[in-house]
Amino acid sequence: MTETSIARYGVHTQDQSSTALDRAIEQIKLVGFAVVDGGFDAAILGRLAEAFDRVLESTQHLYGGREELRRIDEHNTIRALLAHDRLFLQLAMNANVLEVCRRLIGDYIILNQQNGIINPPNAQQYNQAAYHRDLPYQHFVSSRPLAINALFCLDPFTLQNGATLVVPASHKEEAFPSDLTVEALQRTVTAKAGSFLLLDAMLFHRGGVNQTSNARRAVNHLYTIPLMRQQIDLPLFLGPDYTEDKQTRRLLGYEVQTPSDVSAFYGARLSRISA
Repeated sequence: MTETSIARYGVHTQDQSSTALDRAIEQIKLVGFAVVDGGFDAAILGRLAEAFDRVLESTQHLYGGREELRRIDEHNTIRALLAHDRLFLQLAMNANVLEVCRRLIGDYIILNQQNGIINPPNAQQYNQAAYHRDLPYQHFVSSRPLAINALFCLDPFTLQNGATLVVPASHKEEAFPSDLTVEALQRTVTAKAGSFLLLDAMLFHRGGVNQTSNARRAVNHLYTIPLMRQQIDLPLFLGPDYTEDKQTRRLLGYEVQTPSDVSAFYGARLSRISA
């Protein structure tokens, strides 16, 4: 279907979208969400799936075991995957995702968080099943996005395994809609494995109920303006030598760490002008 195939009258101006990313950006502005292809082949998806399962096992062991993590409702989440396998750094730097984020937020974005998310099988409850924003507890609107959520579908998102539900255009309203309105407007977004579900981070959304016998795996990313505090201080967690690539260091927040004292503040300014 072409742009000119849509009948209209009284229209003098119209947005133009010539590529898939153009259309994704236009859709996020209008309704708050879009699905884009990550460009991964089956071999890379297989490596990511294997790495996800391995990191899940190793981190649960590292932090006291699954039952200990269940006490704080963290047993279905893997924090900061890229700290444990650099394959997830590549995922966080997906070119399609970064282009959408930069065109919506601005050239300077940082990775606020990267978390593995497991929607457990057999209709078990989990911590993403309630409606929320990815900037939670916030009730305001802004003229442009301050943050974009990129949920990578490691497994297909289907009606059966609890695909994400959204309330279209709710990023444009301060308050959470009434329950009857949510029930009337909510939409389930299905996507194939290897896709990213991109959301304006102020869009209300939740995970669906997984009624299959297999866990549904995903990796969530939140990209923000650099003023926002990271969920985990990634430069401190990853260490000073994690990467020397300037663009990667900027994305991971190495340039916006809070100085510990005035000397550190001056040192940071001097390093910028001498770079």
